[in-house]
Amino acid sequence: MSDASSNPITQEAVGSAVDAALAAIAAAPDLTALKRVRAEHLAEGSAIASLNAAMRSVPKESKKEAGQLIGQARTRVNESFAEREAELARAEAAARLAAETVDVTLARPARGIGARHPLTVLQDRVSDIFVGMGWEIAEGPELESEWFNFDSLNFDADHPARAMQDTFFVEPADRHLVMRTHTSPVQMRSLIERGVPLYVLAPGRTYRTDELDATHTPVFTQFEGIAIDKGLTMAHLRGTLEHFATSMFGDEARIRLRNNYFPFTEPSAEMDIWHPGAKGGPRWIEWGGCGMVHPNVLLAAGVDPEEYQGFAFGMGVERTLMFRNALTDMRDMVEGDVRFSTQFGMVI
Repeated sequence: MSDASSNPITQEAVGSAVDAALAAIAAAPDLTALKRVRAEHLAEGSAIASLNAAMRSVPKESKKEAGQLIGQARTRVNESFAEREAELARAEAAARLAAETVDVTLARPARGIGARHPLTVLQDRVSDIFVGMGWEIAEGPELESEWFNFDSLNFDADHPARAMQDTFFVEPADRHLVMRTHTSPVQMRSLIERGVPLYVLAPGRTYRTDELDATHTPVFTQFEGIAIDKGLTMAHLRGTLEHFATSMFGDEARIRLRNNYFPFTEPSAEMDIWHPGAKGGPRWIEWGGCGMVHPNVLLAAGVDPEEYQGFAFGMGVERTLMFRNALTDMRDMVEGDVRFSTQFGMVI
């Protein structure tokens, strides 16, 4: 090119841009870095792109020679880029295959398969204790008629438990269906279907309109028991609950009964347990309600209260798990995190 002073596209300028691009391409360690190299040495703003833009100021007689220089430079850089890209792609594919290689001669790696939920384990433990005493286990529907859930159990028509702020009613209202608020309807169904004498434990899910927090949940689990026979008294109730308490909490556990009121039992009592292993030291803990089955409940099932008497009791599985295992937040039980379950193993 004869007039270098008026022509910015010189052999030296083009060669310098090409050498810089080729060096950067060769040094790129992976495809991601190579893409950055392309942007820096071929895209708008790069040295080669700037020289190409300078073609506008090249004298007419020098444009052919300058265009050939730029074209050869771009071709050389693009070819080098394609070769390096293919080389890096092959290397990355080989590395990925090596990392994902499976040795079919090795034993299959052990994988966790989950764990039984501690509420289920505890419920089975309670059931086993009563089956060991000769009781039967009974289940019933969670969608229950209002008669079984309230009327048959001696709840007054205006009892607060029937209010919508306490109970889930199912539409249409004239069907009188509720999500059962306790498992006591199973006791009534058992009386009607199985007759007397009757010794039945009824575990299962129940529903109330509580907010989910550390000590409440709208869906929770209960176990309720009922015994109907000739000559049963509060002494039989106390003996049954004492045996249950020591089976669950050890020989040092004991119970006490405090006067209370429930529509379906008379007399009624609140039961406390002396928990020798309680967090912070042994202490009395409120556990559940109990009492002698009200004569009106027996009459609703067609049982003569003059001939047969009985007792009933009920506790919450979640509450039992909480104070038995020193848990502080009921939400841990319902969030479905398998790590919560696995810490208990298979024994509660």
